[in-house]
Amino acid sequence: MTDEIIKENEGSVQEPVTDDILAEAEEMSRGGKDQKKKTRKLEAEVLEAGKKLTEKEAELAELNDRYLRLAAEYDNFRRRTAQERDRIYDDAYTNALSAVFPILDNLERAAQYADGENVTKGVAMTLKGAAETLEKLGVVEIEALGKTFDPVYHNAVFHVEDEEYGEGEIVEVLQKGYIKGDRVLRYAMVKVAN
Repeated sequence: MTDEIIKENEGSVQEPVTDDILAEAEEMSRGGKDQKKKTRKLEAEVLEAGKKLTEKEAELAELNDRYLRLAAEYDNFRRRTAQERDRIYDDAYTNALSAVFPILDNLERAAQYADGENVTKGVAMTLKGAAETLEKLGVVEIEALGKTFDPVYHNAVFHVEDEEYGEGEIVEVLQKGYIKGDRVLRYAMVKVAN
């Protein structure tokens, strides 16, 4: 190495080769070795980072697959729930209509009679059957006659001043109202006093 340095410096003013220069030259040659070590170390770190990246990509792919499966399951659940809701509605609708058929049968039987007394009895029986059918379906008539007017259940269509009745008292029911649970199906149409 020192020979090379001397040859490089031929033609120029030569400095004496000192221990410092030799040490510097050795340091430079060692620096190449250190550089190789650093390069190998960096290559190892790059390989390690590549392995970690591959692992993370595999983990990401797995999570993405789980996400897609979950989204598909949710979509299937939503579709099944909508179908089930439609089926329940159709079943309830069919059950309610089936409960009305006996009323129609009774009306047809009453219509077959020619004399008024049997027709009256038939209509009375039909009304009773209709009330029972509504009760089975959970439908209750709204009490109105003699009660105090309540806009939640009653619809006042007439107002009359009469000292005989109290303030807001219902004196006549023009059309019956019905409720099922806490839901009003039809408001009672009434005449209210005072």
